[in-house]
Amino acid sequence: MLRRRCRPVTLLAGLLILALSAFLLPSLSAGGVASAGTSQARAVPVAQLTVASEQVATGLRRPIAITGLPDGRMLIAEKEGTVRVYHPDTGLAAEPILDLTARIDPSDNERGLLGITPAPNFARTGMLYVAYTSLPAGALTLARVPLGAPERLQVLLTQEHAEYGNHNGGQVAFGRDGYLYWSLGDGGHAYDPFKSGQDLGTLLGKIVRIDVNRACGPKPYCVPTNNPFVRAAGARPEIWLYGLRNPWRFSVDPVDGSLWIGDVGQGLVEEINHIRPWQGGANLGWSCKEGTPIFDPEQCRAGGRYTDPVYEYDHYNDNCSVTGGVVYRGSRTPEAWGTYIAADYCSTRVFAVRPKLDGTYESAVIGNLPTQPSAIATDAQGELYTLSDLPGALHRVRFERVQPTSGSGTANR
Repeated sequence: MLRRRCRPVTLLAGLLILALSAFLLPSLSAGGVASAGTSQARAVPVAQLTVASEQVATGLRRPIAITGLPDGRMLIAEKEGTVRVYHPDTGLAAEPILDLTARIDPSDNERGLLGITPAPNFARTGMLYVAYTSLPAGALTLARVPLGAPERLQVLLTQEHAEYGNHNGGQVAFGRDGYLYWSLGDGGHAYDPFKSGQDLGTLLGKIVRIDVNRACGPKPYCVPTNNPFVRAAGARPEIWLYGLRNPWRFSVDPVDGSLWIGDVGQGLVEEINHIRPWQGGANLGWSCKEGTPIFDPEQCRAGGRYTDPVYEYDHYNDNCSVTGGVVYRGSRTPEAWGTYIAADYCSTRVFAVRPKLDGTYESAVIGNLPTQPSAIATDAQGELYTLSDLPGALHRVRFERVQPTSGSGTANR
């Protein structure tokens, strides 16, 4: 199926926007995140970086998502449906601050409370947006709820997902455009059983973009008029990107608004995609392709246009499943400014990727995270944290500078 773009631009224009975003944007927040120009100038090649971690909290029960609040607290979602609070000064609170277990289906390894993010006006409203698999049949659900008031939860959007328990996606995040983005897996099992990835008539295998600040008709949200498939017959207008298998964690770069997506592979490769704001409607390939290789020729359309990953790695040496991460925009390590990191859930290897002004990407393997990294996120200052799933721990992550090493992985140019 042909990829449809929201606003095509020339390569030269795109590179100009990237360059300007690195040097002209002001500080990202009043909380002390480093200014773009200064930190970009001090960045070093990613092969000269490594990561180290420090355990700061234990006793979590299958922590699966994490987000920072403006006041310095961090909210940690646990798979069963509870939300815990961590603060660097006071540690992990003993009791949940939000309990949604009455609504959530946590059966199967991949169902449960999957994503959480504060509203842009959280300091005033206390509103959270959450993604989960709901009772009784595991429907993928997007909702909003005031912190500490589960009885006031409002469901915004659902997608049936009853037959298989895996491939739920579940990341939620606000873009620089003010819209809410939500990722959904392809429906589960293996081999894209419903052929969802290339089907624009379903939200499975997609990232959607909606306006949650308004209601349109019976819907408690609106579809942005410049979403790429608003006028496409038979297509769901909420779709922003398609051709995904199980996007287990995407993030928005706060500097340029681009999306970085970790998409879990079938069995050959894990992939990382980098999608600019003008690439709405991009087809990321599944299940015609798994990463760059062809996976199912019957799902490939003549003349189809696919957006390849910017980085992919194979399943050798204990690799099994990518956990998408974030772009570093903190101030403690300006040498790492603009570096995106992701990790593998099984091998715990950390993959660093950074775009260059000529349109290519540099990449390296830069160490390991603690056991079973289920999420990577930042606090309000832009500094890194990661969760360990079954050990149930929270770790603070920092960069260190080392001599150049021969990193591995494939950077697609």
